[in-house]
Order: sequence, then C-alpha cells, then structure tokens
Amino acid sequence: MGSLAEQFKAQMNREETERDRNLREGRRNLRKFCNLRKPDFYKEIRTYQDELCNTLQAAYEKKLVSEKTGKPIKYLIINMPPGYGKSYTLANFANWCYGQNVKNKIITVSYNNIIAPEFARTTRDMVQEEGEPGEDSYTTRDFFPHVKVKYGDASVMKWSLEGSYASYLATSFDGTVTGMRGNIIIIDDPIKNDKEAANDAVKESHWNYLKNTLSSRALPGALWIIVLTRWATDDLAGRLLDAYPDKCHVLKLTALDTDSPDGVSTCEDLFPTEDLQDKRETLDENIWGANYMQTPIDKKGALYGEFKTYSVVDPDKFEKLINYTDTADEGSDSLCSISAGVIGRYGYILDVYYTEDSMETTEPETARRLQINGVRECLIESNNGGRGFARNVIRHLKILKCYKCMVTWFHQSKPKKVRILTNASNVMDQLIMPEDWEQRWPDYAKHMKKYQRKGKNDHDDAEDATTGIVEMINGDVKGKRKARIGRKRALGV
Repeated sequence: MGSLAEQFKAQMNREETERDRNLREGRRNLRKFCNLRKPDFYKEIRTYQDELCNTLQAAYEKKLVSEKTGKPIKYLIINMPPGYGKSYTLANFANWCYGQNVKNKIITVSYNNIIAPEFARTTRDMVQEEGEPGEDSYTTRDFFPHVKVKYGDASVMKWSLEGSYASYLATSFDGTVTGMRGNIIIIDDPIKNDKEAANDAVKESHWNYLKNTLSSRALPGALWIIVLTRWATDDLAGRLLDAYPDKCHVLKLTALDTDSPDGVSTCEDLFPTEDLQDKRETLDENIWGANYMQTPIDKKGALYGEFKTYSVVDPDKFEKLINYTDTADEGSDSLCSISAGVIGRYGYILDVYYTEDSMETTEPETARRLQINGVRECLIESNNGGRGFARNVIRHLKILKCYKCMVTWFHQSKPKKVRILTNASNVMDQLIMPEDWEQRWPDYAKHMKKYQRKGKNDHDDAEDATTGIVEMINGDVKGKRKARIGRKRALGV
C-alpha cells in the first residue's frame, strides 16, 4: 500500500493528470473550454450549448460548409432567445480563438457606443483573469499561457496581444473601424426593439455599414458572425440570406421546442417551461415571437407564406402566355409588370419587372420584356396615365416587330387592398415561382414577403400586379380596349 505520503503523492499525480487532460481537451474543443472556465453556467444538461459551441468552432475551423457549394460558409447567423448567454459565449469564443492563433484579429460591432465597451471589456478581462488556487479553477491563461494583453496597449475599445498588433477592436454602427482589419467579425444585436424593426432607414443604414464600412476592413477569408433577434425579415440576417444564400448558415434556437405539441422548453434547467408559458401569455404576441421564437414581426402578420417553386418548366406545355402591368400611380410608386406561362389553373412566373424608373425607361423596357417572354396577352391598368403608357408600349412593340402580343388597357374600379386580400389564398395556391426568384427579383421579393395582412403598408404595387396575374388566370378581370399589333397595321398597310 505504501506510506501515507506515497499515497498522497500518487493521488496528486492522478489529479494533476486529470487537469492536464482537461487543459488539453479545452485547447482543442470550445465546448470543453467553456465548461471548465465557467461550470456554473456551462452544463452538460444545457444541450443547446453543445450546438452553439460546436457550430462556432466548426465555422472557425472552416468545417461548416455550404450544402450547395461545398465551400466553407462566410456568414454564421445565430438567432437565440435572451438569457441563453450568446454574448458571453462569443467572448469565450474570442478567447479560445486567440489561443488557436495569437495573430487573430477580431472586430465586434454592437448596437451603440454604450454597449460596445461592455463586450470588449468582458473579452479583455477574460484574457487577463488570474486563476484561483485549486485544481478545479481554469482561466484562459491556464489553457493558453502565451495569450497575454500587451503592456501599455490595453484600452477598453482597442487592444493588442503580445506577439501581435491591433488584436481587438470594439465599435458600433455609428462608430469607426479606422486602422483595424479583422479576420473574425462579430455583430451583436443591431436592432434594439420592434420600433427599429419597422424603421426601414435604420435597417438600410445597418446594411450599408456592413456592405461598405465593415467589408472594407475584412481580411480575405474572414468569418462573419451575426447574432441577433429576428425582429424583421429584412433585418441584417434577412438581407444576407437574400444576397448570399450559399454563403450563410443559420443557427436558430427557440425558447420552446417547435417540434413538441405541448411546447416544452428547449432548456428546462435555464428557463422552465412554466416560466416561458407565463411570458408567452404576458408579452405582446409580436414581442414574444421575435425574442423567444425567432419569428420576425412582419412574418407573423405577413399576408403571404412560402411560395411554391419550380426548377424547370417545359414552355411547350404553356396554354397561354400572359402579362399584367401596374403602372406607377404616384412619384413614390413603382411599376410592376409580371409575365407568366399558364398551364390549367396554375401560373408559372417567368419575369418580374419591378422598378421606380421613369416612363421614358419603363415603356420600351416593358415592350422588350413582353417580346422576350413571348407574351400574347398583356393587361395594363389605365388608372393615372396607364392608358398613355399602354399606347407607348404598343408603339415600342411595333418598333421591335413584335406582332403577336395583344395589349389591353382597362380602368381598375375595385379597391386595391380588397382585391389583394381576397385573392391572397389564390396567389399562394396558383402561382409558382422560379427557385431563385428571391435572388432574381430581390426588391419584388422583399415587398411580397413584408406585406402585412393588417395595418399600414407603404406600397402595394408588387402585390397588386401579382393579384392581377391570378385574376387573369381565373377570368376575373378583362380589358375593354384592345390593340393587337398586327403586321399590316404596324407597316401602315
């Protein structure tokens, strides 16, 4: 058995071996690193943390790839309920990344300059944290002794690590990134509340900041991590998904299990089901949906759902080729001209022309698109100048020697919103979009996805023309003034 001293020494060796093993595993595995650093928050029972940590690590190691391209994703979008520790986990992730390579350069962007220092301070303090005596205490320095904040270069918003330069910068959407480039860019909760979610100017400013300011500071192959509540379909996450679908990966974690008929908590240990159900009953439905279930407010009340799509369609099967055009009523309105091939009661959308350009541009372009898509029947609303538009389209069709398209104009007397609402189910049932319709016609898709069943909608040109196509298929709308572009008439014979 040996002496007590020998037994104690053997026990110490076993404990030291276990600690060494923990440190080795933590260096290789982010989830283990987090578990050991903060065991009171990171627990095995909280299985959502497995998915969060493993996804972050896979993205960093370029093992998270697009299903379509097979290439590593560029944008990791994380949607999680409040209180699930996403910001704290990102601070741990930043520390772990520095341990992998001290040359990593991280830029974090927060809602404003009040929040930005908090994220930066947490990340920096983790690097500088001193361990407490005991075998169960673990700090970043225990795992990565070489990761140290450079003396004299440790301000809250921008600091460096020993052996590197400009390692970390914290900023906001109204801040600057001058003098810093990053290979890991983290954007944390850009939208503050539901009011901002409805403010197109705010969302546009976020998008422009990402496209122009931030992108110019990104190093080649940079990983972008966008953590946000899904307030709106056209928020930063939505715009990235629309613009770069093959470069994005979404990690969506909800508070209640959507696959459970009883709606149980996805983390009973952190948020008991009973507590979440109480919140659900108390909070406004939109706030609950956005914060806890990652359902955008505008999607919750959206008139249209997911459209049917097609990849290939045989044009020889089309029974007729039609077009419905809604001209711009006012200066802020858009022209929307939609062409479709009809088979039975279904319309296969072939082309969408959605623009704010002037009539000098839209008249010849509409004619060109009618010719290219082989349209035989075109219906144009004559309200507010539409009759003159139709006549000019006819003139341009003659110039193009397109003689088989019959252009019809008519006055739309039915209330626009009533038509849109009453035909919504027909639109979803009868119209079929190309698989890439959201990328092909992004502005049109944006408006179709945002249109609300209740409340005020800024524009309805896209919805009006889409409704018109269904009405044409069903014979619910007919023009009274027709002009067939015959060859003899075009030639003045």
